Amino acid sequence: MSVSLLLVPLAVATVAAVRGATADRDERGHIICQVQTRMRDEVLLTAALRETDAVVTVDGQGIVAAWGRVQANFQRGENDVWSAHLTGEVDEQRAVDIIRAVDAGYGRQVQRAVLDRLRERAPAAGLRLESETVADDASVRMVFAVEGRQS
Repeated sequence: MSVSLLLVPLAVATVAAVRGATADRDERGHIICQVQTRMRDEVLLTAALRETDAVVTVDGQGIVAAWGRVQANFQRGENDVWSAHLTGEVDEQRAVDIIRAVDAGYGRQVQRAVLDRLRERAPAAGLRLESETVADDASVRMVFAVEGRQS
């Protein structure tokens, strides 16, 4: 007996990565865009930010990411979801594009974490990974054999 799992990347599966965006200006006239995301895990978010070539700083208050003249301050909001406040040379569309890129990276990080957990926990569940293939759309198909069962 075998079990097949098809894992579709969150970047493909999600309909809309960005829940909402608003823009305002700070005291110096710089545009500030606030974008809410579906991201929750700090480690995965930090890895996704680094994947977009951001310079990332993590402190007890939040996460700061910088791409040239654009900076994003990530703070936890309700339901433990991160909200990004972008400042610098950014408008609403650029803010949404940045967050979409981060969200796609976050989806890849989640997929990697799930795959790692499946590989790690399979033996304890009596499963042996027989094959793993990655499709062009980055979906992963894993086939597990169930061990120790008598027919």
